[in-house]
Order: sequence, then C-alpha cells, then structure tokens
Amino acid sequence: MQPIPEPNSTRASAVAFNASGDVLARVDQENATRGERRRQPSLRPGKLLPSRSRMDARWLARAFRVVDVAIAVLMAAHVTLGRDLLTGAAWTLAVPIAMRVFGAYAFPRKQSLARHLSHVGKALTVAAISAALASLIFNPMDARSALPLLAASALLVALHGVWWKLIDHARRQGLLTPNVVVVGATANAQRLIETAMRTGEVNVLGLFDDRLRRAPVNILGVPLLGDTDALLHHRLTPYIDRVVIAITASAETRVRELSEKLGVLPHPLNLFVDGGTPDEDDATLARIAMGVEHSLSGWRDLRGRIVAKRAMDLTLATLGLVAAGPVMLATALAVKLDSPGPIFFRQRRHGFNNEEFLVWKFRSMRHEAADAQAARQIRAGDDRVTRVGRFIRKTSLDELPQLFNVLRGEMSIVGPRPHAVGMKTAGVESAKLVAEYAHRHRMKPGLTGWAAIKGSRGPVDTPECVRRRVALDVEYIERQSFWLDLYIILMTVPCLLGDRSAVR
Repeated sequence: MQPIPEPNSTRASAVAFNASGDVLARVDQENATRGERRRQPSLRPGKLLPSRSRMDARWLARAFRVVDVAIAVLMAAHVTLGRDLLTGAAWTLAVPIAMRVFGAYAFPRKQSLARHLSHVGKALTVAAISAALASLIFNPMDARSALPLLAASALLVALHGVWWKLIDHARRQGLLTPNVVVVGATANAQRLIETAMRTGEVNVLGLFDDRLRRAPVNILGVPLLGDTDALLHHRLTPYIDRVVIAITASAETRVRELSEKLGVLPHPLNLFVDGGTPDEDDATLARIAMGVEHSLSGWRDLRGRIVAKRAMDLTLATLGLVAAGPVMLATALAVKLDSPGPIFFRQRRHGFNNEEFLVWKFRSMRHEAADAQAARQIRAGDDRVTRVGRFIRKTSLDELPQLFNVLRGEMSIVGPRPHAVGMKTAGVESAKLVAEYAHRHRMKPGLTGWAAIKGSRGPVDTPECVRRRVALDVEYIERQSFWLDLYIILMTVPCLLGDRSAVR
C-alpha cells in the first residue's frame, strides 16, 4: 500500500453534520461567491439522501411478485377444494408467467398508473382464458369456482395500484433514483445528461473536469463543481451512488489514469461510451443505474448480500437491545455516579461512502478531557479514562449504544470499525497514510469485524497499524458473506476476553 499524496488546497470542506438535504444549496452558494453564473440545475433531487438509503426497484418488484403468487396460490387452493383442480392450477401458473410477459413488474419510470394497470389487466385476461380452457377440456367450472378467481383478479388489480403508488412515492423521495457525478465536461457528458433528462434513470449532481479554464460552467444546467482532486474530498461524496467517466472511450490512457486516481473512492466507476444511438444510450444509462454495467474500479454488485446483511442487523440489534437492556441501564447509572458529565459520548465518524454520522458510546473519559476529533488516541494508563471507563472499555460495554446506530442503518453488526473524522496517527491524518483507506467505506462500519478478531483492535497509533487495519478491512469487504459474518460474531467474545494486551 502506498501513502496518499497530500491533497491540494482546493479540498472542499466536510459537509456539516446537521445537514438535512441542503448540501446542494450550499454548494451552489459557494459557486456563486466565486462569481460563477450558472443555469438552474435541471437534474437534481429536491432533497439529498445518503446513498445507504437508496433502495432497489428490482427487489421491491420481487417482493410484489411473491405477494401476487401467494394470493394466486391461496385462491387456487380454494378452487381446488371445490374439485376444480386443473382449473385452479392453470390459473395459478398463468398469473405469474403472464404478469412477467406483459411487464407488470417492470415499473418503468415514466409509465402512468393507467398504463401499468392495462398490462396487469392483459396478464389477468390471459390467466382467465387459461383457466377457462382447462375447465372446458377437463372439468366444466361452476359459478362457485369462478367467483374466487374473479375476486382474486380484482384484488391483484388493486394491489398493483398500491405497488405503483409505492414505487412512485419512493422515486419522488429519492429512494430509488441513484445520484451520479460525471467526470469530463465533454460532448459525451452532454449526451449522458440528455439521456438522463429523457429517461429519468439518474440524478446528475454535477460535473468534474481537470480542464477548468476551458470547461463550460455548466452543461444543460448541471454545474461544473471542480477538478478530479476536488471530487476526492467533495462534500457530495456521501450522497453519490456512482461516478461516470464520460470522456472518449478511445482515450485509453486517460481512462486508465482516471480509473487509477478515482479508484480510491468507495464508489463504482462506470464509463459512458460515445457513438451510441439514443436507444443504446438509454439502455446503457439504465444498466449503470441498476448497477449491472461493468465497473472500471472492480466494484461488485452485492445487493443480495446487502439485503441479507440488513436483515441480520435488524434481527440481532433488536434481540441485543432486549437482552442487554438491564446491563445498559446499570452501565448508564455507573457512568453517571462515577464522574460529572453526560452518560453518552457522541463522536462524528466516517461511515458508508464517507458519510459522516454520530456514533454513540457510553462515556468512558472525563468530560472535560473528551477528544471528539481523536487527535490523541487512547494509550495504556491514559489519565483521561475514568474508573468505570476502564472497566467498560475493557469489556467493550461502552460500545453497546451503537446498537441504536445499527437500527438506524448507519452501522452494521459486522464491518470495518468506524474511525473518527480527522483521526490522527503520529500527528498525521490517518486517511492520508494509506491509498486504499477509502476502500474500507465501501461497506457500513460495524460493531465488530474481521480486523477485531484478528487482533487489530483499539488505537492505530503507528502508520504500520493503520496499514494493517485497512488491509484487514479490505480483505473482509472482498470476502463478505452471511457465513463469514456469523463466524466473526461467534469469535468476537472469546477474542475480546482472551486478548488482555490490546489497549481499549
């Protein structure tokens, strides 16, 4: 691992922690103070949401399909009880197949409710015809069998109206439309922006180009926000889902240089190639939005694992809070009685995609000696630690309030440990010591992790400690699976209790 070069003086300041969707307004205000006049941005969401909040329409569609199939099976079972076995089976099999054929689970972005319900109606008509043919050939169906199928059809139409409304609401809230930034203020970038305006597949937050003197201040209202050095530290980073390089594909050397430079970001890098027809551009942008387009940075689509990991987090965090509730109350009382000050210690730390969030811990240091920026990391015999603090740090009881961070979606049970914003190692900001440091932000931080059970716990007070911690975190991200997470959880307690040498 190579040290990160010192950033230039144009580094953007960190986003204010209490920001609630006004980051874009402040970015525009900063641009205005520099005397730059731009058109009104045309592809920006009304409110910015961190990328960890983004949902996948494909997973929602799968959930809707499961509900539809369950209804079809229940109604078919009712018909089967009336001895119309083949009729019920024909209708049950035809419903999901016809729904898929007619695109009832596609939910295109600019499809109206009426248009969607027309596809559902066509699918149900095919299912009804299939049931009628089965009835005529094998066993004539009476009214008692037909009524449940008609009722089920009406219920499916109503449910698809609800499904469409849910998808539409999620898109309006910015939960389904990914945010991208474009590298290269080129003709390719203009084609990408035109495609985004035509299809609504992505929000384009801004442009970055190293040719600042020659680049336009905006393209179709999308502003130029700086060069690629500015992108590495920009305040928009936590809200970006993908970085799209829009220079000429034939410029292989430049594409390779940008890929290597921007590869330190925790975002997937995609290339929007030139020379496509509007239909080809639409398809390319749709693949980029869905995360199925090949990533230049080697980033992998882990949506399935993310869903499983989130389910594990919610389950274990809920059970953990119930089980640890009495212990947490006792710890809170002990902290309060031991020394003056608040029960909890809150600190800004880096999370997924460099998002800053407040991590919660039981206070273990004297309140007047609190070090929110972690300029001085903990050390053996640290005089800032209270009597109760030494015990709860040694037993890791001070970390229990982070179960609330897990429930909020800011953390996971297993993942790289979150480091304080601006944390320093030997007087140097830790993030500048390792080029791959940002890679550890490609996954939510965790209560425990691969590094923790491998002995890399507590302070990282030397450059070697930082490099080892980052190497272990990156190794975990590349190997992450349900079973690895389960193994780490099971190994955490014996590793913590068995390691008395680690400073905590």
